[in-house]
Amino acid sequence: MRPPLAILLALLLAAPGAVAQNVPSAIYTDPPADKAHPAGMEVLHVPTHGSSINGIVYTSSGPGPHPTIVICHGFPGNEKNLDLAQALRRAGWNAVTFNYRGAWGSPGAFHFSQNLEDAQAILDFLRAPANAGKYGIDVKRVVLAGHSMGGWVTVLAAARDHALAGAILISAADMGAMGGIAHDKLLALTSDNMEGLAGATPDSLANELAQNSERFRFSSAATGLKNTRLLVLSANDGLAPQTDALVQVLQASGNKTITAIHADTDHSWSDHRIFLESTIIEWLATLDQRAAPR
Repeated sequence: MRPPLAILLALLLAAPGAVAQNVPSAIYTDPPADKAHPAGMEVLHVPTHGSSINGIVYTSSGPGPHPTIVICHGFPGNEKNLDLAQALRRAGWNAVTFNYRGAWGSPGAFHFSQNLEDAQAILDFLRAPANAGKYGIDVKRVVLAGHSMGGWVTVLAAARDHALAGAILISAADMGAMGGIAHDKLLALTSDNMEGLAGATPDSLANELAQNSERFRFSSAATGLKNTRLLVLSANDGLAPQTDALVQVLQASGNKTITAIHADTDHSWSDHRIFLESTIIEWLATLDQRAAPR
C-alpha cells in the first residue's frame, strides 16, 4: 500500500488543469530533528534611526551557520509570506521577516523612504558578529527578497548592498513609477488597507511618492544591480511590465545572472503558493553552484 503522501501527490497531478512540477521535499517534509541544534523562532528588536522595529527570525535546525533570507513585506503588508519563510527554514535557510517603522506595531510613523533604511538596518543587524553568532547566520550567504512594495525595497536596497548573495522580487511594484500617475489615482492606491500603518495619511503617502518619483524608480537602481543575481517573479497583476523593463535594462548592461519567471496567478500568488516556494528554494540552491559575479 502506498503511503498517504504519494497518494495525495498522485491525486494532485491527476486533477484537471494540474501542471506537473518538481516539489522540493522541504515543501512537505520536516527535517530530521537535531536536539543539539533545534529549529527555533526568535523575536527581533532591531535598532534603526532612533527606533527599534520588530521582526522574527525562523532559525533552521543544525549547527550552522546557515544561509539567511530576509523577506520584505508589501503595502500595507497583509501578505507576510510566512508560509514561504517556514518552507525556506525546512530547506536549511534562516528566514527573517520584519515590519518597517510605523507598520504593524513597529514604532514611529510610516514613510516609504524609511523602508529602505529599515531593510538595510535589518541586514546590518544580522551581519553584526554577535548577532550572526547568536542566530547561526552565514554572513556571506544573505539574500534579500520582497513582495510588491517589498520588491521595490529589495531593488533599491540591493543596488546599494553588494555583499548580498542575491535578491528575489515577487510581483515587485515600482513605487517611483506609481508616483508619476495622476494624483486622484495615486490617492486611491494609498487609501487602501491602511489599518496596519501609523502616523501617515493617504494624502501624505501620495505626496511622498509624487515628490520622489524619479528617485524611487527602478531605473535609478539599475547601475547598482548590474552584478546582482536576481530571481524576478511576476504575475497577472499589471506589474509585470515594470519588472520586465528592469530585466531588459539589466540584461543589456551585461547582467547574465537573472532568472525571470511569469506565473498565471494573482498579485498574492494565491493559487501558486507551492509553485512560489518551490521556485525560490530551487533558485536558492543554485547560488552555491556559481562563482560570484565580481
